[in-house]
Amino acid sequence: MIVRYYAYVVISTDKQITHHLHEARFFLEPVNALHRQYEALRAYFVEGLPSAEAARRFGYTPGAFRVLCHQFRHAQNWQARFFKEVHHGPQSAPARDPVRELVVAMRKKNLSVYDIRHELKAQGHEISINSLSVLLREEGFARLPRRRDEERPLSIKPEPADVADVRNLDLTPRGFRTRVAGLFLLVPLMKDLDLGQVAKQAKLPGSKMIPAEQALRSLLALKLIGKERKSHVMNLVFDEGLALFAGLNVIPKRSWMAAYSSRIGALGTRRFMATWFQQVQQIGLEHSGLVFLARDAEQRVMCYSNAHIPKSEQANEILHFVAFWKQQTGQVPQELVFDSQLTTYANLRKLEDLNIRFLTLRRRTRTILAEIYARPNSAWRRVTLRSLTRTYRTPRVFDEKVSIRDYGDKPIRQLSILDLGHEDPTILLTNDMRATPATLITRYAQRMLIENGIAEAIHFFHIDSLSSMVGLKVDFDLQLTLAASSLYRLFARHLPENYHNATAKMLFDNLLDVTGKIQIEDHQIIVTLDKRAHNPYLVDSGLADHPTPMPWLEDKELVIQFA
Repeated sequence: MIVRYYAYVVISTDKQITHHLHEARFFLEPVNALHRQYEALRAYFVEGLPSAEAARRFGYTPGAFRVLCHQFRHAQNWQARFFKEVHHGPQSAPARDPVRELVVAMRKKNLSVYDIRHELKAQGHEISINSLSVLLREEGFARLPRRRDEERPLSIKPEPADVADVRNLDLTPRGFRTRVAGLFLLVPLMKDLDLGQVAKQAKLPGSKMIPAEQALRSLLALKLIGKERKSHVMNLVFDEGLALFAGLNVIPKRSWMAAYSSRIGALGTRRFMATWFQQVQQIGLEHSGLVFLARDAEQRVMCYSNAHIPKSEQANEILHFVAFWKQQTGQVPQELVFDSQLTTYANLRKLEDLNIRFLTLRRRTRTILAEIYARPNSAWRRVTLRSLTRTYRTPRVFDEKVSIRDYGDKPIRQLSILDLGHEDPTILLTNDMRATPATLITRYAQRMLIENGIAEAIHFFHIDSLSSMVGLKVDFDLQLTLAASSLYRLFARHLPENYHNATAKMLFDNLLDVTGKIQIEDHQIIVTLDKRAHNPYLVDSGLADHPTPMPWLEDKELVIQFA
């Protein structure tokens, strides 16, 4: 019996030791920084463990542990830091308690949480909707059922705007202020631009209330002022000046705009693009032709777009642009500069057969890169890019003629370029056999103008606002962007030279974002722009020198004045 009892005691003791060791890990192996600080300080100050030993046990360097001990000796908040007092039972509510009786009395009058909050604010009590909801639940009140308007307390409600209807346009003598007075400076530019004819030839939809011309003027006006679609319509729905520019009593609301664009198919957008192209040529914008989205190289005007390109047709879009250009101008473009993904080598040969100079990138394959890196340094020639303001102006070039299978039996010129600021070499393909390497590299660098133009269209004209409250179809929205962009480029021509290459956003912010007063008289509409620092540029532009007839406003003449 003694042996059995002794064996039992030994086994039991081992289990207890195991449990104790498991529970001791909570103190010996802290799981977070605060717990570790507590145990390390306790080991040093209570258990008398040497500083170096305490630091080693709990993972501190000797220096860091001495800093911790110093902070503990001199700080006053360690008690609150290590031990947070927990209170049980009901707590006080500083925001709710002072107004509890008032809130209960108001709810008994059938007031909602929003009505109660409004009443409390008028009495000097600030409280959130969430706190009011909690208070009412604590007092046993359920949510109110939905009430009719006549059951709600009297309050100021939004004033409903009139429905857009050209038949209600009031041109009787009167005066009013507008936030978009600067927009009327574009009217003299559009004197020879017949928007009614554009809408008619493009077969844009219209109605008796909002004819096609007024619909186009409304959408173009909102694009020209560069406001985000998610806000600009409803914020300006009461602006009589914007409605007057469009030729309506009020600007159409966002629901109408979304529905209107859905009535214009791809064919209608194409007709609009072609008609607008013809009209802007008549008002002074000539096109010399470079590149694709497509943007003119000299005039910086985007003149072609297609937002519905299936992947199977992507490689042929450059040929579609050539056909569009020939239809509008009677001849093919002289030169095209574009990205390598826009076409194929077979289509490059078609451009060659049409006598169109082209300049594009070649895709870098492993074989081509191996050949480039295998060339000796003596094979490369360094050139200087004199007309570009950039850091890398002296690249190394290897100029050669190569044969490409899909291009046919005719050789094509290839320029391999190093030291241009890129990690990998740049490879250009062209059928221009005469231009110098420096000229070709500089020419291709001008493609950045297109990328800048796209950035401008995104940041100012908001072609990327597809999730906004006004859901315009992207292809029609993009075409409106092209139209607005061309008007801003024409406007820049009338300004000093330092504004000729300014972005649309800069032109609007500095010059056209002007408030003013509009006075409608029997035969004139007088727009007086408020004082602004840049108004002298507008005076010198000559756009306000002569009255401009406005056929869409009963042939009244526009007179622009400066305060």
